[in-house]
Parts: sequence; C-alpha cells; structure tokens
Amino acid sequence: MSLAVKQPRPKKCSVPQCRASFVPRESFQTWCSPDCAVVIARGKQEKKRKSLALVERREIKVRKEKLKSRSDHMKDAQQAFNEFIRWRDRSAGRACISSGRPLDWSGNQTDAGHYRSVGSAPHLRFDERNCHAQSKQDNRFLSGNAVDYRIGLIVRIGLAAVEALEADQSVKKYTIDELKALTAHYRALTRELKKGEAA
Repeated sequence: MSLAVKQPRPKKCSVPQCRASFVPRESFQTWCSPDCAVVIARGKQEKKRKSLALVERREIKVRKEKLKSRSDHMKDAQQAFNEFIRWRDRSAGRACISSGRPLDWSGNQTDAGHYRSVGSAPHLRFDERNCHAQSKQDNRFLSGNAVDYRIGLIVRIGLAAVEALEADQSVKKYTIDELKALTAHYRALTRELKKGEAA
C-alpha cells in the first residue's frame, strides 16, 4: 500500500508589491520567484542595518548623556521649561505679559520671559509664576519691559504673589538629578499641551 505524498498548498508571495499565488518548493519559502527572493533578502538586510543603526544611536545618546556637565543639564531643563511656558500661555490664548498685544505663535517671535531675570534671581528660573510668554521685542529689545511686565503680572497672578516673588531672596542649587527630573517633567507637560491642541 503506497502512501500519497502530500502536495504543498499554494501560498501568496510575501512581497507586498507582488502577492502572486505560488506553490512553494520548501515549507519555509515565502517568495514566488528569484526576483521576489532578492527583494525579501534586501528587505531583511535593510531591517538589520536600521536595527544596528538604532542601537548605535542609542549607545551614542547614552555616551553623550554621561559626558554632559551640570551646565548642559541646566540648559536642557531651561529649554524644556521655556517651551512649556510658551505652550501653557499659547493654550490659554494669552497675550504678551508686558505689552498686552497678541503673540505671534507661527514663527519664532515669542519668548518665555522671566519677570525676575535668571541672572539676578537664578533660584526663580523654574518658578512658573515668574515666567510668561512675551514678545521677543519686549523681552530682548526692551530689556524685558519690566514696568509693563509688573502691571501685567499683577493682573495675572495678583499683587501678593508679585510681591512674594520680589521679596524672594532664597538660594537654590540644583543637582544633576533634579535638573534631569525637571527636564522630564516639563517635556511631559508640553507633550500633553500639544496633544490637547491637536485633538
């Protein structure tokens, strides 16, 4: 009594541009022709190359992170904080804190302006009451337009809070871990605000 040899069932070629039906010679065969086999092999090579490149980029990022100074971490935290301030005020539809004019959100015309400057009050650099969206004109060319900033700030957060900021002479020295945490915190808040605007 002879056993019938089981014939392989037809498959569809795994190359998306082809998808032709074929009968495989081997169970593992997923291509219908030598040309499609080449396409699959190239795809695997490209995937491997991208995977290796990704691993390499991650390793470079880790190495760069290890080489960062406290000053580098401070810059990262400040950038993340400033971006959050701009998005916070943009989402709330706020005008320039000092001039009261509408802000231009389309380009690079809006700063995160500190009431008490980072230079004179570094301990307040990450205080959200002390920083508000401000036109570049007022922040950079009018030295922060401090008198009008104070008027706008009183309207926004109240006289008592403004006087508390003005009286605050505390000292704050941030550790690298604190700066990393601040960077992560403000980046996460900014992502949420961006999601809210996109929705």
